[in-house]
Amino acid sequence: MNSIDEKLQPILAEVVRRNAGEPEFHQAVHEVLESLGRVVAKHPHYLDHALIERICEPERQIIFRIPWVDDKGQVQINRGFRVQFNSALGPYKGGMRFHPSVNVGIIKFLGFEQTFKNALTGMPIGGGKGGSDFDPKGRSDAEIMRFCQSLMTELHRHLGEQTDVPAGDIGVGGREIGYMFGQYKRLNNRFEAGVFTGKALAYGGSRARTEATGYGNTYFVQAMLETKGTSFDGKKVVVSGSGNVAIYTIEKVQSYGGKIIACSDSSGYVVDENEIDLDLLKDIKNVRRERISEYARRRGQGAHFIAADKGSIWDVPCDVAMPSATQNELSGKDAATLIRNGVIAVGEGANMPSTPEAIKAFQDAGVMFAPGKAANAGGVATSALEMQQNASRDSWTFDQTEARLATIMRGIHDSCYQTAEEYGAPGNYVLGANVAGFVRVAEAMRMLGVI
Repeated sequence: MNSIDEKLQPILAEVVRRNAGEPEFHQAVHEVLESLGRVVAKHPHYLDHALIERICEPERQIIFRIPWVDDKGQVQINRGFRVQFNSALGPYKGGMRFHPSVNVGIIKFLGFEQTFKNALTGMPIGGGKGGSDFDPKGRSDAEIMRFCQSLMTELHRHLGEQTDVPAGDIGVGGREIGYMFGQYKRLNNRFEAGVFTGKALAYGGSRARTEATGYGNTYFVQAMLETKGTSFDGKKVVVSGSGNVAIYTIEKVQSYGGKIIACSDSSGYVVDENEIDLDLLKDIKNVRRERISEYARRRGQGAHFIAADKGSIWDVPCDVAMPSATQNELSGKDAATLIRNGVIAVGEGANMPSTPEAIKAFQDAGVMFAPGKAANAGGVATSALEMQQNASRDSWTFDQTEARLATIMRGIHDSCYQTAEEYGAPGNYVLGANVAGFVRVAEAMRMLGVI
């Protein structure tokens, strides 16, 4: 990892001290502070009034008990979180994650990243994140409904269209959003459509929201490839994951002429040299909710499944890698394998899926690297568009929304590219994204006084 400017080292040390046992949060802060040395050298006023320290400290952290009753009549207990990280640019905005790995450190890292990601969109939204250690896998619809209602019974008092606007994330899709919004509406006796995004079209959702993160990542990487005079056309592409982000990354990459040859889930990955059959993948994951191994069984000749303990999806040679599953899924060893096999570009569809060692390896090898806080901002950008439609009691067509998304993602790419050049690091999208996001948040906080 690159060294942190000596003026910023005490800030990181204090973050680590005050947030013990939260390695993902430490990692996220470290990555941003690495980029800020050039900023404080050029603009030392950002060191005044503990501005950076305040940006690294959440405005509010909410932790609460979620009791609910399963289908056997047994009482279950989970823990809920909402970290309202920064509201300098607008109401807190960020998803809810339901997964056994969720803890306060994970939510803080996500909320910290979300603050800069949301700033990059240019939309008036702050950063926040939430979730629970609840595991929706194997639970009935009735159990998930009871869990969501119990969660919202506590969380509703902290939300609002002008306060905090959640959305989905890992383990939280349209079903879960519906149950949470229904309970919110019931408890508040108000139909505040803009208090949740990722809603179904039937009650105020936005067209293209489901596709937005995957589409947006593809737009960003396509723009990045164009700076080198190339594109997705004819490229072999590997996409980790098989949830919404991965599926719609695959869909948009295929529309650009890219050939998707592998995807995965937590059980392992499939390789299909004839190209992933997207319709089959959607049926298996979105309709039948089966494991990825079923894809190889039904696809037949040319497709095979490799279990997670037998290898890594990043062993598959490709031109473009798009990690779209979860944090720290792509290690330094994986990066070395990809580089050895000729990868030319990496686009992060998930939040912080590449370890610091992997990022350094890509940058040292001259591989184009699109960090998640920029490349996967399409989801939250479209959520902000959903809020805009809700506020005006309007509903846009799919094409209208996608066109706005494409424009926003091109703007994010260009902002990162130009900022990297301005600060003497051409082609370094990590630095460009961190600095561009930081400057927008920092300027707002500076103008608002000591908050």
